[in-house]
Amino acid sequence: MTALMGPTIDLNCDLGEGALHDAELMPLVSSANVCAGEHAGDAGIMAATVKLAIQHGVAVGAHPGHADPGHAGRRELPIGPADCAGLVDRQVAAVAAVAGDALHHVKLHGGLYHQVGRDARLADAVARMLADRWRRLVVYAPAGSLFGVVARGHGLGVAEEAFVDRGYLADGRLVPRGQPGALLDDPAAAAARAVRLVCAGCVGTFDGGEIRLAADTLCLHGDGPRAVEIARAVRDALVTAGIGLRAPRRR
Repeated sequence: MTALMGPTIDLNCDLGEGALHDAELMPLVSSANVCAGEHAGDAGIMAATVKLAIQHGVAVGAHPGHADPGHAGRRELPIGPADCAGLVDRQVAAVAAVAGDALHHVKLHGGLYHQVGRDARLADAVARMLADRWRRLVVYAPAGSLFGVVARGHGLGVAEEAFVDRGYLADGRLVPRGQPGALLDDPAAAAARAVRLVCAGCVGTFDGGEIRLAADTLCLHGDGPRAVEIARAVRDALVTAGIGLRAPRRR
């Protein structure tokens, strides 16, 4: 008799940014978004992070962001479509040079993530470049975003992403950093959110409401002071709920 397969979800984490607990986080996640050294970290940290991910059987992703280390790549900066595509290509190539065939996905970072997520010209330029240069990679895109739609239109595999440690507004956008409710630092709350996202496709909003959000991958940030606690709580809650952890399949 064939065993029934339960639900699965990917648990991804932004790593390689110079935080001190990457080694503790890596065994707790199923995919890692590795900084290419431009918004944080450096080439040595990038190489060590890729090696650590491969050792733990964690899917390796490139995590391109604005070359703005003074603000950790979180600012939205003016950029045209061609330059945006070139910025992403350069950083994916940097991680690919270390990861080789282990490179599994690409997920944009910070301000760049939000800009490409909603700007049609930037989304099209980046998706066209990825389809031409990195077609086998899975694109991690904000759940319900324009970028996800555009990337699929170019024949790319897309994983819709939701966050377990960021606050949501009623329109589905994230609460801007620096505002009350932007960050969830309670491991139990993050764990409960993760299970509800997988089992019900819903997430609570900052104003006390709830929105529908279908996700293929859940993100937690690796640079917070309670990142390891949150990751462990989320993983334990998912496993207890019978939810398996697995990175999305690439082409």
